[in-house]
Amino acid sequence: MPPISPEFDVVVIGGGPAGATVSTLIAQRGYKVAVFERERFPRFHIGESLIPETYWVLKRLNMLPKMQQSHFVKKYSVQFVNASGKLSAPFYFWDNKPHECSQTWQVVRSEFDQLMLENAREHGVEAREGVHVLDVIFEGEQAVGVRIKDADGERREVRARAVVDASGQAALLQNRFKLRLWDPVLNKGAIWTYWEGAYRDSGRDEGATMVLQTSDRSGWFWYIPQHNNIVSVGVVAPFDSLFKGRSNHGQTYEEQVERCPAVRARIDGARRVTGYFVTRDYSYRSTRVAGDGWVLIGDAFGFLDPLYSSGVLLALKSGELAADAITDGLESGDLSEAQLGRWGPLFNEGIDRMRRLVCEYYAGFSFGGFVRKYPALQGTITDLLIGDLFTDRVDKVWGPMETLYQPDRKPIPPWHAGLSPEAAGMKANELVLPDGRKP
Repeated sequence: MPPISPEFDVVVIGGGPAGATVSTLIAQRGYKVAVFERERFPRFHIGESLIPETYWVLKRLNMLPKMQQSHFVKKYSVQFVNASGKLSAPFYFWDNKPHECSQTWQVVRSEFDQLMLENAREHGVEAREGVHVLDVIFEGEQAVGVRIKDADGERREVRARAVVDASGQAALLQNRFKLRLWDPVLNKGAIWTYWEGAYRDSGRDEGATMVLQTSDRSGWFWYIPQHNNIVSVGVVAPFDSLFKGRSNHGQTYEEQVERCPAVRARIDGARRVTGYFVTRDYSYRSTRVAGDGWVLIGDAFGFLDPLYSSGVLLALKSGELAADAITDGLESGDLSEAQLGRWGPLFNEGIDRMRRLVCEYYAGFSFGGFVRKYPALQGTITDLLIGDLFTDRVDKVWGPMETLYQPDRKPIPPWHAGLSPEAAGMKANELVLPDGRKP
């Protein structure tokens, strides 16, 4: 392999879906782009269920033929099971939007992420694996490149006109500038594993994502069918209930399964084929999306609760929006924070819509009950589940939703992560996490 060039138009830190997206779209415009990925692909990652709005970014990336030819399970809907075991009617995406975008996929992330990175290479991106970005180089306030340790252990500098941090939850620049703002409400954790031979529905329900509430309403399970007869099954619950004073994750998982008879029935007779995986991540966002010569995307910008499978969409969407801002800035010679971060307010508004839906669910919102009372709004609810987040057209659901509140309930306020901590009414250094630690 030839040595790494000392100079690029854009350097991207991280080769996951966000990094692959932003690099591909910038390379499509004729710019010289490098991706430096610390790990070697394929590598394990969680976040396996795509939602339909990913279609439009995948189309721009020329990824659709690869997805259509893949063995990934096709997903047409999402369905909810409440604490008493009652199933909602499936929310079929096609019924709401009869377009090929309404069929999406349940992916194995190691395979999907490798497809995305190979696609970036096919578009001219120089994607290097096993390369550790040690730091971002600044001249004054302007990012001008990165310091790396390459796969041979050699340290060097690589210059760039713009640097994109897509380093995932390592969040290199977010940590450097202390930009992380923890969500004051969504303090959850997850334990999951993989089952072979677990129950599957048939027909267009075979690949449906299931969201199953535990009987005590303290948590919920995801149920995601994958290819090779594997199902991903994980529980999400408040951090304390899963982890505080507990170290046997398998025992905790089994206790949660017993609290969800609908999950127990689906995995009876199945064989667990992996150990237990754990994430103790909290929901967070950065107080900035960009600075002079640098941009944050994907989990390097923020992480939202996994309830509605929005993670890959937010990675792809932030990569797309950032790519357009960067290429326009490269063409005009304007790589200021204002130019590179112009997409931030729109993106934060979209996340706030998904966050509101997440918080409503945790506060007791019933999809079935809502649709029965407001059948005309079923399509708008489905739009939100599809990931149609970046338009105020969907905001018409919130008022009717509030009519179902108990008398003592108040509306869930937006979390304005696009503002400074002070403007958001929160000071980052005063926040305390559920286990008593300060972020």
